Amino acid sequence: MISRGLRMIKIWWVFLRFGLYDLAFMVPGLRHLRFLKPVLSLFNGYKTTPLPVRIRLALEQLGPTFIKLGQALSTRYDLLDKEIVDELVKLQDSVPPFPSDVAINIIEKAYQKPLNQIFRSFDETPIAAASIAQVHGAVLLNGQEVVVKVVRPGIQKVIKRDIGLMEVLAYTIERYYPDGKRLRPVEIVEEHARTILNELDLTIEAANGAQLRENFKGSRALYVPEIYLDYVRKNVFVMERISGVPVGDIETLKALGVDIPLLAKRSVDIFFTQVFEHSFFHADMHPGNIFVDVTNPKDPTYIALDFGIIGTLNEDDQHYLASNFLAFFNRDYLKVAELHVESGWVPPDTPVGDFEAVIRSLCEPVFNKLLKDISFGGFLLSLFQTARRFKMEMQPQLMLLQKTLFAIEGLGRELYPDLDLWETAKPYLVDFVKRKRGPKAIIKRYKHDLPIWLEQIPDMMQNGNIVFRQAVKGELKVNLAQTQWEQLQAIQSEESKRRILGGVGAVFLLALLLKWDDLSLWGTVSISLLGLFFFYLSLRKRR
Repeated sequence: MISRGLRMIKIWWVFLRFGLYDLAFMVPGLRHLRFLKPVLSLFNGYKTTPLPVRIRLALEQLGPTFIKLGQALSTRYDLLDKEIVDELVKLQDSVPPFPSDVAINIIEKAYQKPLNQIFRSFDETPIAAASIAQVHGAVLLNGQEVVVKVVRPGIQKVIKRDIGLMEVLAYTIERYYPDGKRLRPVEIVEEHARTILNELDLTIEAANGAQLRENFKGSRALYVPEIYLDYVRKNVFVMERISGVPVGDIETLKALGVDIPLLAKRSVDIFFTQVFEHSFFHADMHPGNIFVDVTNPKDPTYIALDFGIIGTLNEDDQHYLASNFLAFFNRDYLKVAELHVESGWVPPDTPVGDFEAVIRSLCEPVFNKLLKDISFGGFLLSLFQTARRFKMEMQPQLMLLQKTLFAIEGLGRELYPDLDLWETAKPYLVDFVKRKRGPKAIIKRYKHDLPIWLEQIPDMMQNGNIVFRQAVKGELKVNLAQTQWEQLQAIQSEESKRRILGGVGAVFLLALLLKWDDLSLWGTVSISLLGLFFFYLSLRKRR
């Protein structure tokens, strides 16, 4: 592995080669060479190549850590120009495989056994190779066909070195680049570091895959291959081998007679099931990770692979997201604005009226389209971009959700352009809001909270007893401002009136019970009405 200094020189050279001069001269120690920019531009062989393409090519040249960063940025329409983001989607993570004897050595060290005591057979030619790991075919001792994923040797040191250099560049960009603070490069690198280091630990991917498999157990829409957890190590991962057609191979799917409209609808079903039922969604659903089981072409099933990146949403995020979609399609823009404030996505002092007006101006043109042509991902992106003007802080789980939604929409519409996303999604959204905010949900919440309340009762009684004793002894001290004291006196006066009126009502009704036999019909009705009238006065809300 080359040193940090040499690596920094290579980064600088790649930036220069692809005409990314603003980045090149932000490399620490080179800012004073900015005067060379006009001269260097004369020798730039990519001067006619669009900037977004040059950025993609540079990231591919710089290797896995930068490629993964570019892929992470391929959803950040809120930070980067659309042309750049669209180009980053094309980033390819394909590198030559490392030698099979190295892979075998890693496997044997991981299991502390020779290969023939682990597998009946092992295919030394890799099925696929990427920057972080490569995959081999194998057969377990029990005859089960599997794939074996092996982390590339030395990659962790390379990634940690590159992340260190990225952090230096990020701090420099944030400090010296005119738009540096808005781009939040330090925050992006920190989030990228967490994601990519998690991908290096295959035990995390195995746990994610096992949970996803459990969530879709028995599903006809999505199949998750079995993961052999006893064989999983930090750098080795063993999973059931599957066969299917890549989802991007639409011509083959059509030739096999696959029900394409059903397949497209199921992609949306899978997304909303993960988000609103499981709160656990596959956040890396690009075509390379999705296959189709065509055993029964009229009832096709998706097959999901690669579980390194998983997103989750808490109940509040789920509720506000579903409610936002419903309010949007009902054109209730005030509700959309209010939901953003209630959820804490924007500051509590946000002027709701101004926010509503901006959302209205953003959304109304969308409704000139047919419902089937309205993009959920596009709406969510526009909403987040608008909310940024009102100091909305983007949260990682929402960015993963946006990325996944764009991928699912793109997949669904590529398969079947006439797919009506709203028709498919609405039942999930309506059902979710009902389940989470209906009577059953309230009862469930109280049942959940009741043990906590019961646990707190002794402490509450003890505290109440202390306050009562202090009050009896004249030792209770309460600090109130004059206005608060006047409000308290008014409340106390009101409560006294209520007790008196309630007492009068009780006297009338008690008299009615005691003298029931002696009263005429008129007397009974009169006393009943008087009693109920005084009770009404005692229960009436104070204005």
